[in-house]
Amino acid sequence: MTTFKNIGLIGRMGSAKVVETLKRLIRFLDDGGYHVILEDRTATVMLDHGQQEASRRMLGEICDLVIVIGGDGSLLGAARALCRSGTPVLGVNRGRLGFLTDISPSELEDKVGEVLAGRYTIEERFLLDAEVYRHDALVGSAEALNDVVMHPGKAVRMIEFELFIDDQFVYSQRSDGLIIATPTGSTAYSLSGGGPIVHPSIDAITLVPMFPHTLSSRPIVIDARSEIRIHIGETNEAYPHVSCDGQTRVVSKPDDVLYVRQKPERLKLVHPLGHNFYEVCRSKLGWSSRLGD
Repeated sequence: MTTFKNIGLIGRMGSAKVVETLKRLIRFLDDGGYHVILEDRTATVMLDHGQQEASRRMLGEICDLVIVIGGDGSLLGAARALCRSGTPVLGVNRGRLGFLTDISPSELEDKVGEVLAGRYTIEERFLLDAEVYRHDALVGSAEALNDVVMHPGKAVRMIEFELFIDDQFVYSQRSDGLIIATPTGSTAYSLSGGGPIVHPSIDAITLVPMFPHTLSSRPIVIDARSEIRIHIGETNEAYPHVSCDGQTRVVSKPDDVLYVRQKPERLKLVHPLGHNFYEVCRSKLGWSSRLGD
């Protein structure tokens, strides 16, 4: 187990509850003799905090552990910045569902204390790289922990495209777009689109059509090492948006090509002992408990 000494803190902006939790956590870490480093943007809402500040990417270089206080969206942003350094990330839930941020504020000191004492597990989650090419020139790129989504943007228009997996033609399709999801993202937008829930330990990518024109179009699960290529039809009237983790990164044009591949670096997600994926699904998705409970 890694010994954690330098602890980075990232908090969701615009939340008084997050600030309250950050103050509690700083007091707890200071009392324990840990070196606390605040993300510079988080520090702007922490007046007179007295801690070292660093950029999000620098946290990955100088910290042994980064704790994110917020919702899953906050952790997604941190993951994209920190995966390159391999810095372990721990989540404290101050959002809604909290599939990734699994420590509740009520158990903050107890659970963080357990992790710092070496009682934790590390789970690796892979990310996706997305690149859009126009006439063989790269026009935009981004990365995602949850999903890469091609969609029509504000316009209500169908998109025509061809899908290739490892250079093999799969199908041509007319639909509102396509969701390309990791196992982490299988409980997010992909789930609402009818995609399957995929256990985080499985190296697979799910392709979920969005309102396809033919009822025979169904989600496909493929090997995560596959290269996905989407050729946007030349006759499209829509200019499809490519969004990564819910944020539009590229507005493409007809005849553009979108490539999606597994990212070499992985997120190291820290859980206190006893973390159970199926228990998280039961509590967050409202699944039934055991008979008799």
